[in-house]
Amino acid sequence: MERLIEGFHRFRRTYFEEHRSRFERLAGRGQRPHYTIVTCCDSRIDTTRIFDAVPGEIFLIRNIANLIPPYRPDHQAHSTSAALEYAVRALKVGQLVVLGHARCGGIAALLEPPREPTDFVGQWMAIAAPALERIEQKAPAASPEQRQRAAELESLKVSLANLQAFPWVRERIEEGSLAADALYIDLERGELLLYDPKRDRFEPV
Repeated sequence: MERLIEGFHRFRRTYFEEHRSRFERLAGRGQRPHYTIVTCCDSRIDTTRIFDAVPGEIFLIRNIANLIPPYRPDHQAHSTSAALEYAVRALKVGQLVVLGHARCGGIAALLEPPREPTDFVGQWMAIAAPALERIEQKAPAASPEQRQRAAELESLKVSLANLQAFPWVRERIEEGSLAADALYIDLERGELLLYDPKRDRFEPV
């Protein structure tokens, strides 16, 4: 806790003071983000820093392996789906991004399930099962590293397809007021890839 408190004091003395007027505006008028990014809980993925964004610019949704679940309105709790609904219907963001990353622990668990059973993680990662099926069909003899990267990329396609099933997302995409894309970042290489649905492949930006 001391480390976090010390960090806050540094933030208060430096960044906060330098941008006090921005924080006052955000507090007074509420948030009006332009982007919603669904990304991984991985502590290495600092989304604001990666995109050089400022406070109030990105509505951030985090979960294990940056997955978008199927559209299933029922009596269960759906954190990611609820956040998406708020972003699209209440905040009316103009851009949705699913941001995947290299060496994702969630995808590694999908490829090699842990021996110890989990209460929630295994069921959550089942969302990406179609990605695993695809890479087994396309490259059954791939190396572990190749399978990992292929599964990370394929899972982004699964999430984009699931996103299209949300009626209020699909409606806004069709009317042209919302764009939805997938990005993949490899921090080791300093590389960012954008998915091209027409070519069905990821290209460097």
